[in-house]
Amino acid sequence: MSICKEILINVTPQETRVAILENGMLHELYIERSRSRGLVGNVYKGKVVRVLPGMEAAFVEIGLERAAFLHISDMAGYSKQNGSDDLITHPQIGQLLRDGQEILVQVIKDPLGTKGARLTTNITIPSRYLVFMPNSENIGVSSRIESEEERNRLKAMLLAKKDLNKNAGYILRTAAELATEDSIERDINYLNRQWENIVEASDIKAGMVVHKDLPLYLRTLRDMVDDDLEKIRVDSRETYCAMLEFAGTYVPEMEDKIEHYPGERPIFDLHGVEDEIQKGLERKVHLKSGGYLIFDQTEAMTTVDVNTGAYVGSRNLEETIFKTNLEAAQAIARQLRLRNLGGIIILDFIDMSEDEHKRQVIRALEKALDKDHARTHVCEVSSLGLVEMTRKRTRESLEHVLCGVCPTCEGRGSVKTAETVCYEIFREILREARQFDARELLVLAAQEVVDLLLDEESASLAELEDFIDIPIRFQAEALYTQEQYDVVIL
Repeated sequence: MSICKEILINVTPQETRVAILENGMLHELYIERSRSRGLVGNVYKGKVVRVLPGMEAAFVEIGLERAAFLHISDMAGYSKQNGSDDLITHPQIGQLLRDGQEILVQVIKDPLGTKGARLTTNITIPSRYLVFMPNSENIGVSSRIESEEERNRLKAMLLAKKDLNKNAGYILRTAAELATEDSIERDINYLNRQWENIVEASDIKAGMVVHKDLPLYLRTLRDMVDDDLEKIRVDSRETYCAMLEFAGTYVPEMEDKIEHYPGERPIFDLHGVEDEIQKGLERKVHLKSGGYLIFDQTEAMTTVDVNTGAYVGSRNLEETIFKTNLEAAQAIARQLRLRNLGGIIILDFIDMSEDEHKRQVIRALEKALDKDHARTHVCEVSSLGLVEMTRKRTRESLEHVLCGVCPTCEGRGSVKTAETVCYEIFREILREARQFDARELLVLAAQEVVDLLLDEESASLAELEDFIDIPIRFQAEALYTQEQYDVVIL
């Protein structure tokens, strides 16, 4: 089935949101806020603050809240051939870096959770068709360009260019397939100018930015357009004009596809995107058949549980399970992109007895993941009936971008029951009565807890008062969560 792709761009002074729709359904969402723009692609003048020989890495100060992390494998000159053709030795981090050294670095991963940004010294500058690599001399072609004839044509075209930077390397991107000589030449000139500007700007104090990547709406034109794209609709006239100007210079074939949306109704509401964003934050995802998925995101991994729910099928149990799992495979692939879940992902499909059904479900999952820009790897069904997979993580998940930790449960996803808190209060009262000479005790707690103490637990409370021989008063605090309480000595 052919894909009809549409991009919607919603712009406000505070944030820019880009929604990618495939056949009318939201598949990806990108958010860039003016107060916290993503850092991936930015080039900084960094200062090494600590070299860690045991980890073969270093912390580099680039002017952020936390020092950024640079591993030796992300450094230019990491692999060195020594003597024979088959012997490769790797220098140690101490041979390449020292404390206080100033270096030019690029962010390859935004800060995630408690981790700082990840850096590389292998600077890359992307354009529409090429990626410029000043620290390499190789010429590569995207693996997604499968035709050997086209790969050779593009390589030959690039090598024939006189204005090519002979001391640098280039990668031909997927978008370069069927590109003309003029398009490639225009990209080369653009990249050369960009690199010259970076070199000139790098003579600054350490901890400052040397080069910032394009804003989200222009990166959309550079990185997210392909043959399936029908149109780009943007609701800001100023942004629309900036995109037209950029497209006229670098992506002329996209000019006719960019439209300004002037309507009164918000563009995301018009296409049901806001509702899909809300669903993307929910733990439970309903399937059309009546089955459902449960997503649990933790620090170490994400788990996805598949359930038949209300779906009972029409033939037999195995067929019902198989159809549910096939539908779940499609939904999981879409949800991974929408929620931008990365790292280790464990999929708990409903147990299937037939090996052929297992293979078909895995193939369906892999096929659905083919459209994913992030690199994925799927393993076969394990002996426990689980499917392990990984998805490259480069930015925060949708939940981490839009949500914070719940102040009530502090991220646990559950709170102690009022009954549990009552018994904790009883124990605390005993502790206070034994330690201090009190005339009276005042208990401050949430309304639900106070009600339970004075109603169902009133008999236990009376026994406790008799035992400690101290009167106890209660006061409900509207601002206390169910788990909060204080025992005050009067």
